[in-house]
Amino acid sequence: MTLTMKLFRRVLAPLTALCAVLAAPSAWALGERQFVRFDANAQAVVLADQGRTAPLLVDPNDDAGVRRAVADLQGDIALVSGAKPVLTNNPGSALDNVVIVGTLGQSALVDRLAAEGKIDAAAIRGKWEGFLIQAVANPMPGVARALVVAGSDRRGAIFGVYTLSEQIGVSPWKWWADVVPARRATLAVALDTKVSDAPVVQYRGIFLNDEAPALTNWAKEKYGGFNHRFYEKVFELILRMRGNYLWPAMWPPTAFYADDPENGRLAHEMGIIMGTSHHEPMMRAHDEWARFGKGPWDYGKNAGVLQAFWKQGLRNSHGQDRVITLGMRGDGDEPMSEEDNVDLLQKIVRDQRALIEQDTGKPASEVPQVWALYKEVQGYYEKGMRVPDDVLLLWCDDNWANIRRLPTPEERARPGGAGVYYHFDYVGGPRSYKWLNVTPIPKIWEQMHLAWQYDAKRMWIVNVGDLKPMEVPIEFFLTYAWNPAAWPAERLPEYLRLWATREFGAEHAVEIAELVEGYTRFNGRRKPEQLEPGTYSVLHYDEAGRIARDYAALAERASKVAARLRPEQRDAFFQLVQYPVAASSNMNQLYVAAGLNHHYATQFRATTNDMAERVQALYKNDVELARQYHALQGGKWNHLMSQTRFGYVNWEQPRANVLPAVHRIDVPAGSNMSVAVEGGVKAWGAYGLKALDLPAFDPLSKQSHYLDIFNRGSAPFDYRIESNQPWVVPSQAKGRVTGEQRVTVKVDWAKVPANAQSAVLTIVGPNDARVPVNVPLSRPALPKDARGFVETGGVVSIEAANYARALAPQGRSWLKIPGHGRTDSGVTTLPVTAPALDLKQGMRLEYDVNTTSSGKVAVQVTLAPTLKFQPGASFRYAVSIDDEAPRIVNVHADESEKFWEKIVSDGAAVFTTEHQLAKPGRHVLKFWALDPGLVVQKLVIDAGGLKPSYLGPPQSPRL
Repeated sequence: MTLTMKLFRRVLAPLTALCAVLAAPSAWALGERQFVRFDANAQAVVLADQGRTAPLLVDPNDDAGVRRAVADLQGDIALVSGAKPVLTNNPGSALDNVVIVGTLGQSALVDRLAAEGKIDAAAIRGKWEGFLIQAVANPMPGVARALVVAGSDRRGAIFGVYTLSEQIGVSPWKWWADVVPARRATLAVALDTKVSDAPVVQYRGIFLNDEAPALTNWAKEKYGGFNHRFYEKVFELILRMRGNYLWPAMWPPTAFYADDPENGRLAHEMGIIMGTSHHEPMMRAHDEWARFGKGPWDYGKNAGVLQAFWKQGLRNSHGQDRVITLGMRGDGDEPMSEEDNVDLLQKIVRDQRALIEQDTGKPASEVPQVWALYKEVQGYYEKGMRVPDDVLLLWCDDNWANIRRLPTPEERARPGGAGVYYHFDYVGGPRSYKWLNVTPIPKIWEQMHLAWQYDAKRMWIVNVGDLKPMEVPIEFFLTYAWNPAAWPAERLPEYLRLWATREFGAEHAVEIAELVEGYTRFNGRRKPEQLEPGTYSVLHYDEAGRIARDYAALAERASKVAARLRPEQRDAFFQLVQYPVAASSNMNQLYVAAGLNHHYATQFRATTNDMAERVQALYKNDVELARQYHALQGGKWNHLMSQTRFGYVNWEQPRANVLPAVHRIDVPAGSNMSVAVEGGVKAWGAYGLKALDLPAFDPLSKQSHYLDIFNRGSAPFDYRIESNQPWVVPSQAKGRVTGEQRVTVKVDWAKVPANAQSAVLTIVGPNDARVPVNVPLSRPALPKDARGFVETGGVVSIEAANYARALAPQGRSWLKIPGHGRTDSGVTTLPVTAPALDLKQGMRLEYDVNTTSSGKVAVQVTLAPTLKFQPGASFRYAVSIDDEAPRIVNVHADESEKFWEKIVSDGAAVFTTEHQLAKPGRHVLKFWALDPGLVVQKLVIDAGGLKPSYLGPPQSPRL
């Protein structure tokens, strides 16, 4: 971060915090207009005031799920105001205020208010899950004011009730994360209030998957398994977030309908639409075949038994809200066979639809069904397999949050519509990731924005693993599904601030939002299970050190925020913020320490053993953090952080945490000075080197570099540093070394003579050992009118969002996606559904650069790992410098599994083109957009100085 940026943040932070405090009321419902007030007046419906509450009126003939939600509202008002309202179907008369809840067509009172024109029922009538919240004067004889919550259907009424709960300050996570709402003596709604809403995505849900050992052992301990007592909590959570759909836990030995017949009944009562996962057709869990099936899971050989098995699945869920999964995969989430037997699969679907008609007595076209095009099943579709047009096509991501396919214009015309099955958790290659949230919100936004724009909006379902670690992305996913238009990219930073305000109040919301954004962005760079000692470079760009420091700074900030919160908020903060920040920081520091241990061993540093001990100490700290998590609320969340996370070597999770191998050395007696410099593999004193060279210093970046003075023996020694030039400034000129001492070297450019090209530092140690360290200077020869980014160290590194000009033809535009990058933000094109462009149309980003090099250079472009989500030609971009012919890059030319594994592991796809610079000086680097859907994140011109690293060089100085 530049000094200017640091100063800007220091000024901005308190202003942003003040704005957050002033805007706090809008946070309660995550960006929706706040209609609940915390003061009373004569022109408001008063829900609660100084211990008095308005009664809650619901028709006894209304849906059981609606009545259950109203009972939850009763408890929520009591939780916030301290007074519990009466729940009744007859409020009596001479009342000032009442809350009326009901479903159109099921509540006589709501229907009467609609018929009399006192509520605007037309705003929701006929809509799927629509709700109306309207304040009404004189709704009925003897009642002065009423707040009416009306639903177009039963779930609409339920969502209206839970929206009111959230407006008074109750988080959907009040039970699942122990979020304590602020107490309010008064709750009121102005008489001019009228809010109506309905979802954009029809089926919006989660999939509890990969749930062993953590969620499974927790559910066994607390509920005796995945029974209706467990699912009651899950159902309520989904509804409070205005979701409506669930694929239940299915890892053996778990089966939703067979384990507890009350599971399905309760889901239907509460308003949850049930389904089964992509490889569990006809409402039967995978484990049920092991329990009740006979013969092979092979329709070609065992059709009769399978049909009887599926009939029972339909009977188990008969009359309940459901979306029935069609098709068939192999037993245990595997391909059905090595051959793509399209004819057999189409017969299976025909036979399954016949069974559905027998069960329901309706044409199959009138019963919701889904065909999940997961993994090889998409291949069947591409080879010609089809299902009837009324069946929902569920397109899938690659299990790593990158959508594989979206509907074509022709497919968008299908009446069954389309959806997306997405992942926040996965068991499979290249490595499983199950432990913590690793999917940044901007990544989710970008991919699901594609789904919305390509009309894949009938069903959105996401694999959330154990549920608990994924609280933040789950809610964003469901919030975005409800109304994508409400959350354009520019509002993404606001989302987390609003979320933090609702959960913890406005005072610390800005900082809490930064903590959550920070750890998820860092985890999105490399998932914890994929970390290795050499992931981040210990040699170049101070990369490993910066990673460790950035994480440690986040953890320290989280600890300070926790200390400032009210005591009753700290358990929720630990679950939602502090634990993932601290545990992620701890793991990254552990792997950086292991990387340093390996590097130090090659230089025979005495501190090799210290780093080995640090790895062990950090592991003990991980164990302690999990213990603290499991101890919260008297052990309420025991087991939920028991997922193994260290020691992955392939896709399969290790049976126990295994620390990375570390080196230990025998440290000889006496002292033995050695010196290493930044970027140097070899050290003076270990490899016979006569001198060392620091990286070049330049006056534009004003960076510092470091050298390490270290011991290869056990006895301390004294050193001093001599400089042949007064403008070279070491951070300390002398000292005593037991293990090692890092010395930062800076150049005071105000004192450097115009003709100076280098200086020499000499480290003097025991026995008058003298180590010369060269300090080279680099002075870019820049034109007087230079502007833009400047080459230093043989590279020009640019964050893509920092363009000088964005050019686009009519009807097209560029969009910055804040935070959608490993090191900054991303830039994409709109509309994302637009056809491809050619170079003549000139859609491009331009970057002004200044180089000191000429001749052959390479341009490295970092993109988000977007897959080819439309059939036909692969996606392309182009790069040019100045007026040369652009080099066109086919992003999807490499279709190998190895390439895919690399881009999903890295969270980015990096491509390189070669160019010629005729001369040093001013140039314009151009990134050309040819196909929509690509997100550019970073560009680097390599003039011969690019060093190996994971994230690439930090951004170059900019004039």
